Amino acid sequence: MSTAETDDQLAQRLAAAAGAILLDLRARGDLEGKALGQAGDEAANAMLCREIRAARPGDALLSEEEKDNVARCARSRVWIVDPLDGTREYGEGRSDWAVHVALAIDGVAAVGAVALPGLGVTLTSASPPPLAPPNHPPKMLVSRTRPAAEALFVAERLGAELVAMGSAGAKAMAVVRGEADIYLHTGGQYEWDNCAPAAVAAAAGLHVSRADGSPLRYNNADTYLPDLLICRKELAETVLRRAREFGR
Repeated sequence: MSTAETDDQLAQRLAAAAGAILLDLRARGDLEGKALGQAGDEAANAMLCREIRAARPGDALLSEEEKDNVARCARSRVWIVDPLDGTREYGEGRSDWAVHVALAIDGVAAVGAVALPGLGVTLTSASPPPLAPPNHPPKMLVSRTRPAAEALFVAERLGAELVAMGSAGAKAMAVVRGEADIYLHTGGQYEWDNCAPAAVAAAAGLHVSRADGSPLRYNNADTYLPDLLICRKELAETVLRRAREFGR
């Protein structure tokens, strides 16, 4: 591997390569459902971890599929990866799943690549697409299987159209791509679920924060992140205000 490869280039290449592995595995047709999802997770994770460790031996690594070592918290640079975000959707033959490769520097999502292999695209923080015009009425993304009550409350107050979709990465990139305007998640995630999407969304000029407006921080000893908001900046204040009203 060339030592001239930048962090952005590495993230993009590996996210795309993991996506290709997952597509090839699914195309074989000898696995399906949960078995396919597990095999895909394992294959993509093995490649990602091997390549990151070879290319950046001095950096720490946090992966959904690897045993965590909290010694990483002492490092400035940590790669945060989700080899297969949306295992259910992948196993069902859908396109709304993703591969996340991110680099957090001093707790900030600095570099990110999100591959959407089912759509044939990889979005990166280095070259995000220009923002599309807003949708009218605004479109708000929710989980296919368990839409959060807070999101439903906010959508009703905004008069937003609900769009059900699978993985966190797919939903976040739908906002980046202009297919939707708001992604509010309050059902709990982990750092690998949104580090790469947050980096890409922020680079694209979107609002990215916790559901209370506070910044997202990564490389914590506890990797659980309760909530997330990615939306168009002109909607952020209203969404945050409505979210605060929930449960009053």
